[in-house]
Amino acid sequence: MIEDGFTKLCKVSELQERKGKRFIVDGIEVALFNVDNEIYALSNICPHKHTALIYDGFIEDGYVVCPAHGWMFDIHTGKLKTGKTRITTFPVQVKDNYVFIKVTDKE
Repeated sequence: MIEDGFTKLCKVSELQERKGKRFIVDGIEVALFNVDNEIYALSNICPHKHTALIYDGFIEDGYVVCPAHGWMFDIHTGKLKTGKTRITTFPVQVKDNYVFIKVTDKE
């Protein structure tokens, strides 16, 4: 059973391994990744230049690397590898091969 407040985004099969996909949920930019059969949802906005490019980043050692300037964010926590900055992560649930996320705050 999916909890209240979750939004259906796509089928798991629509996500390529280690490739991001962009969604907009309630006006919030979301980057969705499938990494080793785990689904992660993060803000799609890099705080460095406020660009909506995180979905186009690549995965390296548990981090998503922003393609604009190379900032690295922990795929689990959204925390910048060096520094105190972070991007928002969103709760994910998978049911019947569909991905659901909960947008918990407005950026």
